[in-house]
Amino acid sequence: MPAVDKLLLEEALQDSPQTRSLLSVFEEDAGTLTDYTNQLLQAMQRVYGAQNEMCLATQQLSKQLLAYEKQNFALGKGDEEVISTLHYFSKVVDELNLLHTELAKQLADTMVLPIIQFREKDLTEVSTLKDLFGLASNEHDLSMAKYSRLPKKKENEKVKTEVGKEVAAARRKQHLSSLQYYCALNALQYRKQMAMMEPMIGFAHGQINFFKKGAEMFSKRMDSFLSSVADMVQSIQVELEAEAEKMRVSQQELLSVDESVYTPDSDVAAPQINRNLIQKAGYLNLRNKTGLVTTTWERLYFFTQGGNLMCQPRGAVAGGLIQDLDNCSVMAVDCEDRRYCFQITTPNGKSHFCFRGIILQAESRKENEEWICAINNISRQIYLTDNPEAVAIKLNQTALQAVTPITSFGKKQESSCPSQNLKNSEMENENDKIVPKATASLPEAEELIAPGTPIQFDIVLPATEFLDQNRGSRRTNPFGETEDESFPEAEDSLLQQMFIVRFLGSMAVKTDSTTEVIYEAMRQVLAARAIHNIFRMTESHLMVTSQSLRLIDPQTQVSRANFELTSVTQFAAHQENKRLVGFVIRVPESTGEESLSTYIFESNSEGEKICYAINLGKEIIEVQKDPEALAQLMLSIPLTNDGKYVLLNDQPDDDDGNPNEHRGAESEA
Repeated sequence: MPAVDKLLLEEALQDSPQTRSLLSVFEEDAGTLTDYTNQLLQAMQRVYGAQNEMCLATQQLSKQLLAYEKQNFALGKGDEEVISTLHYFSKVVDELNLLHTELAKQLADTMVLPIIQFREKDLTEVSTLKDLFGLASNEHDLSMAKYSRLPKKKENEKVKTEVGKEVAAARRKQHLSSLQYYCALNALQYRKQMAMMEPMIGFAHGQINFFKKGAEMFSKRMDSFLSSVADMVQSIQVELEAEAEKMRVSQQELLSVDESVYTPDSDVAAPQINRNLIQKAGYLNLRNKTGLVTTTWERLYFFTQGGNLMCQPRGAVAGGLIQDLDNCSVMAVDCEDRRYCFQITTPNGKSHFCFRGIILQAESRKENEEWICAINNISRQIYLTDNPEAVAIKLNQTALQAVTPITSFGKKQESSCPSQNLKNSEMENENDKIVPKATASLPEAEELIAPGTPIQFDIVLPATEFLDQNRGSRRTNPFGETEDESFPEAEDSLLQQMFIVRFLGSMAVKTDSTTEVIYEAMRQVLAARAIHNIFRMTESHLMVTSQSLRLIDPQTQVSRANFELTSVTQFAAHQENKRLVGFVIRVPESTGEESLSTYIFESNSEGEKICYAINLGKEIIEVQKDPEALAQLMLSIPLTNDGKYVLLNDQPDDDDGNPNEHRGAESEA
């Protein structure tokens, strides 16, 4: 080492300014070394901490690899191979954890410990000697100042001697401390080089031992295993790329569709509507009442399941029942200035809500009409047939053909299968007392109903006008309610039978000589409703008495229409859709002639029951002229405990919708 790189011990006693200047250089070097050593120690401690964290991390990793088997994955494709592979990797990680633990211990002993000892021993020693040298220098300066103030008088010889001894002691102490300080600073130049090398030697040896043991432990037995795992991953990667390509092509095809797919109501003028649906699903807005006059709309996912309307909120596992669609009625409504709204009303109140109907809103005209058609098909219980799709198509085609001009009605009937004709004839023979038998030769369609005859889809007159018409000059209740004496003939009637019906339409006819006029009117009314998208139906109570047929408002009990039973000339139920029923009314006009009109209804029960009640009422009218015949007819009809007549062939449905064979339908007012 050059002489300039160390402090000369011979100059320690003289303590010249040059020596002090050189000493300051060594002191600055020692301070820089102290700062660097602290930073180096922090870096090495970070490495040691990372190695300790590696030990804990590998231990946790091994546990997580074993925990894969205990996870309940909803999709567990290929999990067996993954589980066995992860089990093997867990063992490998445990062995690596042992090596990491050993490496952490080596780093602590050979890297971190030497640098800590250098800082605590060598650097601390230099700092302590620096403080002692400073104290000794201050004492020497004070003693020299005191010695310099001694006077020239001889009588102070004793004081001079004491001060001289004090100066000598201070100078000796300063000399000793400076020698020790200089030696420590000179030795520090060698020790710092060793202190920098030893920790890194320990770090390198620890890493070499770690990799060497790892290579010895895993190189041979891991080669084949890693090769098989790599092959498996490669095959999965190939499958992923193939699937990604398929999804990319599918995505391009799906995105290449017309913009009308994204537009809610793209084809308002002429949407393509499927009227044969027996299942339907999609998002609708549900109207909820939040107060007396306030409502909210909630967008939910609805779907049909059998005869039920289900609702499934987003995120829910399964759907819940909203409404029973069997025997329900559906119609388009105007609600809160919103488009495409429709209402579902159930007659028996089987609904999830406290009221009998719900109002829904579709997002387009197409969705609105398809929902109405689907619910209408379901309400007819088409889904219970063997081939519901075919039945729905047949019914809709029959409705569409009904308004098509038919030149040969007889040929159309003759083209039907012989078994059906035989069946119809047998039914006519069995029910000749219920429904008047049709003539042998089937008339042309134009002979039954004039072409272009208008169809009325609502009750002919409002309820108040019917009341005024029936009551004559009697005062009308301003609240639209029926007075106690509004129907006096009901109290004296021998027959009172109530049915729930929905008015489908009425139209003028040319003849009442055959029931075929009723069937033709049914076809034209249903077809007109389907073509013009008219689904609104007025629900009423049809009361059959021994004097009249009366349509009553179910809420206000106001009579909507009243037909004398003697004016009913024909009545029949549909041969396929048992809930359709109609009758022909002959009404005299002021000109002296008579007009014929057919009224078509949809009933909650079988139409044959209504026909039977009408036929029984007409029989009562016929036998009222002969008291003995009337008594014999009444005796043939059993009575209930409260004295009311029971229609024997009327078998109402029980709570589950099944015919009850053990009790009749009680005739009620």
